[in-house]
Amino acid sequence: MPLSDRQAALSPLGLPNGPKAGDRTRFPGGQVRYLAPLPLPTGEPGQDYAYAIGEVNDIYLGFGAGLVPVFGWQLTLGGPFSVWLMTMVLFPLLIFFGTPFMGGNLGDAIQVSIGLMEIGLTFVSPIILFNFFVLLAVWWHKHRQHRNVIPARFNRQRREVCFVPEGHTEPIFVPWESLSAWVIETYGVHREYGMGVGFHHTESGQDFTLEFPCGGLPLAIANWEALRGYMEYQVHSLKQIQDPLDLQGPDDPPHEGLHTFHNARERMRRRYRAGEVGRLYVFSWYLYHLMTLWTLPFRLTDWENRKIKHMRRHDIPQAMHEWSKPLPPEQWAKPSAELQRQSQRTEQLRQQYPQRSVFEIFDYVRCGAKRSPSRARARVPNDGSLSG
Repeated sequence: MPLSDRQAALSPLGLPNGPKAGDRTRFPGGQVRYLAPLPLPTGEPGQDYAYAIGEVNDIYLGFGAGLVPVFGWQLTLGGPFSVWLMTMVLFPLLIFFGTPFMGGNLGDAIQVSIGLMEIGLTFVSPIILFNFFVLLAVWWHKHRQHRNVIPARFNRQRREVCFVPEGHTEPIFVPWESLSAWVIETYGVHREYGMGVGFHHTESGQDFTLEFPCGGLPLAIANWEALRGYMEYQVHSLKQIQDPLDLQGPDDPPHEGLHTFHNARERMRRRYRAGEVGRLYVFSWYLYHLMTLWTLPFRLTDWENRKIKHMRRHDIPQAMHEWSKPLPPEQWAKPSAELQRQSQRTEQLRQQYPQRSVFEIFDYVRCGAKRSPSRARARVPNDGSLSG
């Protein structure tokens, strides 16, 4: 997703006001709760559930346009195919075997089943084919974005973040400890969550932001913790933050692909032999992958990730390229004394008050309150979504 700009006066983020970790901003239909600055430890395991991180090395982390997961291709291919298979095969078979139980004879069963297949072939199949091409169009649109998007880079040696906003040719460098991070929550029929990072650009008066949808509050915070953990030398590879099921071997590429399919199948067989799972689990595993066209989504994921990596070799501004070069260890930037002090205090309070939310702990640490976090509930409610 490209770094977007928005008019600060219309933004619910309030970045010009200098929000801090633990702050909260309400807007019609939702609220924003801040995780930084300062980037304090959340206690959540760092996991890139949004697949927003595409590159990790000893110098920088690329954020904003990650590599693609297998599930996208499984949905694009397996979704229409599964519906078509149920329409043309499963439902007619159910009717064929169920007709005798409802008083019909073999001829009735054959006639009704053939009629259902004709309806599926005439009316349902074109609709499924249309939906398949719509899904392909969505994929093509997202794939083309990788050609124009320059991911943000988090340089832990310099302790800076480099952004190239959409429509800009020159990068903007932001000190790591001044970067804002937040979780945005919107209300409606269903609650929706997202994680974002950004900064207020004083010269243009605009807020530059990167935001990603997340499946829940803990997942959004875990995405931020993956970034924070990398910058604080607690995360060192993509495998740590994008392979929670440990399906990538030591010599495998650092992304999902055909290798993860073979590793998952071997693990399933090993668990079956050990008695950890039963035959129903094995049947379900094979059925799911057959319905999603077996290894085809994994092969397409390998192909697409190779294409994406090739795209990103171009159009990097020279200033960003120079900034990304390694520094001698003696020139590496160090955390500020204030960040170290507040991080230590955060860890102490998390152990002392494990039932408190991470936002409540942050608010207490930032304000330097003389009361315990358990009495700070009047200002920062404990929603019970996290154990700080």
